[in-house]
Amino acid sequence: MAPVTGGGSERMPLLPGGGASGHNNGALRNGNPFGVEPEQLTDMLDPKDVDKLLDLGGPEQICKALLVDAKVGLKQREQVGSGSGGSEPFQARREVFGRNTLPEAHAVTFLQLLLAAYNDRTLIMLTIASVVSLVVGVYDDLLGSHKNDDVKVGWVEGAAIFLAVIVVCFTNAINDYQKEKQFQKLNAKKEDRTVKTLRDGNEVEIGVQEINVGDILLIEPGDIIPVDGVYLSGHNMTCDESSATGESDAVKKGAASDGRDPFILSGAKVLEGVGSMVVVAVGPRSFYGKIMMAMRQGESSETPLQLKLDVLAEQIAKYGMSAAIILLITLTIKYLVRCALAPEFPPASIMFSQFVSIVIEAITVVVVAVPEGLPMAVTISLAYATTKMLKDGNLVRQLAACETMGGATVVCTDKTGTLTQNLMTVVRGVVADVELKSRAEAQAFYKTLPKPAQDLMLESIAVNSTAFEGPDEQGRIEFIGSKSECALLGFGKVCGLDYRAARADSEPVRVYPFSSEKKTMTTIVPVAGESSQFRVHAKGASEIILRSCTKYLAKDGSVSDIDQAVRNELLRRISTFANNALRTFALAYKTIDSTELGACSDDEAPLSDLIWIGVMGIQDPLRPGVHQAVEDCHRAGVIVRMITGDNIETARAIARDAGILTKGGQAITGPQWRKMTPEQQHAILPRLQVMARSSPLDKQIMVERLQERHEVVAMTGDGTNDSPALKLADVGFSMGIAGTEVAKEASDIILMDDDFKSIVKALGWGRAVNDSVRKFLQFQLTVNITAVLLTFISSVFSADGQSALTAVQLLWVNMIMDTLAALALATEGPTAVVLDRPPQQRNSALITFEMWRMILGQALFQVVINLLLLNHGLDIFHLPATKQGVAVLRTMVFNSFVFLQVFNQINCRRIQPNEFNVFANIQNDTGFLLVQVFIVVSQWLIITYGGIAFSTVPLNNIQWTGTLFIGMLSLPVGLAIRMLPDLSACFGLESANSPAQQHLPEVSTARMRIEGSVKDVQRAVKFFGAIRNAQQTRKFGDSMSDNFLSEDPCLSPSTARAPTMASGMTTAAPSVPVSTSSSWTKVKSAVANNSKSNNRD
Repeated sequence: MAPVTGGGSERMPLLPGGGASGHNNGALRNGNPFGVEPEQLTDMLDPKDVDKLLDLGGPEQICKALLVDAKVGLKQREQVGSGSGGSEPFQARREVFGRNTLPEAHAVTFLQLLLAAYNDRTLIMLTIASVVSLVVGVYDDLLGSHKNDDVKVGWVEGAAIFLAVIVVCFTNAINDYQKEKQFQKLNAKKEDRTVKTLRDGNEVEIGVQEINVGDILLIEPGDIIPVDGVYLSGHNMTCDESSATGESDAVKKGAASDGRDPFILSGAKVLEGVGSMVVVAVGPRSFYGKIMMAMRQGESSETPLQLKLDVLAEQIAKYGMSAAIILLITLTIKYLVRCALAPEFPPASIMFSQFVSIVIEAITVVVVAVPEGLPMAVTISLAYATTKMLKDGNLVRQLAACETMGGATVVCTDKTGTLTQNLMTVVRGVVADVELKSRAEAQAFYKTLPKPAQDLMLESIAVNSTAFEGPDEQGRIEFIGSKSECALLGFGKVCGLDYRAARADSEPVRVYPFSSEKKTMTTIVPVAGESSQFRVHAKGASEIILRSCTKYLAKDGSVSDIDQAVRNELLRRISTFANNALRTFALAYKTIDSTELGACSDDEAPLSDLIWIGVMGIQDPLRPGVHQAVEDCHRAGVIVRMITGDNIETARAIARDAGILTKGGQAITGPQWRKMTPEQQHAILPRLQVMARSSPLDKQIMVERLQERHEVVAMTGDGTNDSPALKLADVGFSMGIAGTEVAKEASDIILMDDDFKSIVKALGWGRAVNDSVRKFLQFQLTVNITAVLLTFISSVFSADGQSALTAVQLLWVNMIMDTLAALALATEGPTAVVLDRPPQQRNSALITFEMWRMILGQALFQVVINLLLLNHGLDIFHLPATKQGVAVLRTMVFNSFVFLQVFNQINCRRIQPNEFNVFANIQNDTGFLLVQVFIVVSQWLIITYGGIAFSTVPLNNIQWTGTLFIGMLSLPVGLAIRMLPDLSACFGLESANSPAQQHLPEVSTARMRIEGSVKDVQRAVKFFGAIRNAQQTRKFGDSMSDNFLSEDPCLSPSTARAPTMASGMTTAAPSVPVSTSSSWTKVKSAVANNSKSNNRD
């Protein structure tokens, strides 16, 4: 560790402006009731300056200046300063030093979002075109060819285009504004967390916003420090300050007099150790606050799906631009040719007006072709999904995780709190050879124990723990801390333990906190009445503690040596508890003198030659619905692996109950996993379902190996040391209740309820997001192709060069296929069927063969039906060949085109090849139904009252029915297209059911079950063959058997066969010489030899 230097000249501030307060340290501002100014406290932090700390008198004098007792903390109803009798608690403190909240960030205003939405080249081009059209139209109405008309309508088209541009801008801005508000709420919830502090001498939990300068903060491993402070006391505290200072090395914290760093910066992560600190800077004055204020202008990153769609949209836009340019050139040439062939060349004003119309039409084609709604569809779908996921217990921190989760192929989950309820209770135990058989017998069990065992057990439970009793969020008094420690303290309380008194009588001199690697916690306390004697209390994983024990407490309270028989008996009891799905914790101790205490390392606990006190069996029942959730994952083609710190027997038992460990699956321990080569790990991975006694490194290696196999890995974690695995995983889930702040910071999604079922819900939402975007993509490409082809063909081949749809009509169609379709198709939640198919491949194509088949089939049908209407509609609907009849026909073409899109949206609700019922679950798809109602009502208003702007005339009931019927034809056509054969291989496209799209597990659970059943049969065949062989040996004897076999060739060793349980399956029955003294010995020996024989074969 780099030493903390004295004097501000040798180290520059890490932040701009740091250390330059310009304040005279000797004077206090008027009205400051404290003995120190805020600037004096912050100046010593950036850069870290021990001299300035010593100038203030060190931590003790700082506490006095801040009017706080380091052992008591602040008073809950503190009143400081003159005239503060009726003020709120901490008011004077907060007026001087500030609150631990940052000023609200400058929110993006609606006007800024509106301008951002308008900052689009296409919309700007349309605006210019609308202005030109408006000017030309007004000129034509007032001075041109229409100056004598009764109704002046030349301005209408330009105004309508401008109005459409405004509507598009406002729609996008409103969507963005709502999205910003939603994510502000999510971020506010993300920052809502609690810390432990001393108030009135009691440990309490308060929100980070309630921390004041002068608070005594209690620190544990995994905490992210929310404020700046100065170290007061602690044991073996190490912090990672890389997020604040950029220095990657962990920094040991301690008193400046010991040569350690006494400054604890906000944003630092506590890696190990426990301690306390006095808060000296909060809010914008803290180190973290200064960074946050400097980084307020954060940019939101796009998700992988958005980036992929952006590329697709750009490619489509290029084709649309090419079509628009060709259309512009073709119509211009066509018009000039018509003008040249006309008897009289038209005047310049008419030609200019016509050229403006052609340009507007070409620009409108670009507007229709450019699928600007694709990224918006992803945004709407993700914003909707994340809001709904929060209600399901998933707080999404990274948007990309939502869509990535849809393709997850493996879920690696913790046990405690995720699969189980995290309600630990001591239900079994053995102490001093006395057994506890149920929770109800706790008091009787305690009274049965010898006095030494009683005292040692309760002292170990009380002092070797960081849990404490306090009010929960509902105000109920309960134990707070590690669930296992809470269970032990709860058991001690039933036995009459007053843990506060025990801790007060035995103040720790050394603490070695629990760590995932060591799986033990050790505390050294003075022995009561013995000045130079100290007691080492250790607890942790039973087999690890047992390996360190050489003696044990006997039934009479005496200490005896552990011989092999005793060790085997203890291991048997541990195994019995574990096989009953109990988590086992061992308690042990030893006594050392002051010399041995001085020789103890700061990093390694003295765990040799311990005396075994006993073992406790803690039960944590499975959460309701976990088994079904695991079955849902298997049904969805997602493999679930359980990674836990429990021993192998407990892990197997719980994994079987949860449905994770199936027949044919394998379970190993972390040490076994680490000893394997990468090749061996890859070989076992397809069948590996449980890893016990795992370390965080095991999780990290597991993620690496799975990703090497191109798996999409979701990993859960709650501990500080789980953060590398959470970061490495494709989707990291941290625990909202039991998770440390480091784990939450490293994760992509926080499980607010720590429940495995929430992971399955996230899986469903992820698939729903991917499906929603594909639905929208299929719909939009269909409208794009149809609108561009119809506009191009009708404009080029019509006599007057007029398109089937006007520019304003096309803009309305563009709104239907962009904003409204995104709202309709991107807001359907997950249904049960999304888990009935395997996950998608990581790099699968966005558009499958089935989607292309539907896009091209529907586009071809719609183009043909509209061109048919345009050219033969007068005859079909018996309309007169007059100007009014043509106007009615063009209105019917426009109406039919819109209703074809309305019913094609229903088609696009289902994109999987075997989903024929497009109306499935439509009654629950409220967003879709509301959008369809809005489109139909708007279309009726446009047809009936929008004649001038949209170039339409009112239709009668028969004409409405006819156009509605034409639109409905989209449904049977869609059904017919779905029934076409799969010709993806002929066109080089990916079918939805092809291996290129679907990720299938290398070894499915069904296959493992079959393989497991086959092995069971093989073992049964071997067993019964061995029994038969032993019986033959016992009956005939060695020599008689040999003579008999030599006389009868049908029973020679090479040809002897016997029928088995399974029809058609046989096994060899070799002659094995076995003593006749014990039939069981014969059977075991025969089984062993038979197995060796089969292995050789």
